[in-house]
Amino acid sequence: MRQAKIFYDTIYCGLLTETDDGDYTFCYDDAYAAQYPSQFITFNLPVRKEIYRDKRLFPFFEGLIPEGWLLDIASKSWKINRNDRMGLLLACCQNCIGAVSVEPINNIDE
Repeated sequence: MRQAKIFYDTIYCGLLTETDDGDYTFCYDDAYAAQYPSQFITFNLPVRKEIYRDKRLFPFFEGLIPEGWLLDIASKSWKINRNDRMGLLLACCQNCIGAVSVEPINNIDE
């Protein structure tokens, strides 16, 4: 399982998870949802209490990953397979252009 904290500007807004089965979830933080109910990160993921689930990385997060020659550089520099979309997101998207940023969470397996 891999996870990332998602920030809108500098405000923690939710948690993105890739499960061990390769599925994805995104859930808004309860405090964020209560304080900023209309400040969604993308139209496809409006603020709500229910967890979003998908078999693939959500298109919004997919769009944060570099493309073209930048993807080639990132993939080679960090030795990440181009198809490892969550790995690329965690490695490349901490300082994105725009309001949303991704902070990897280091999960320690017990």
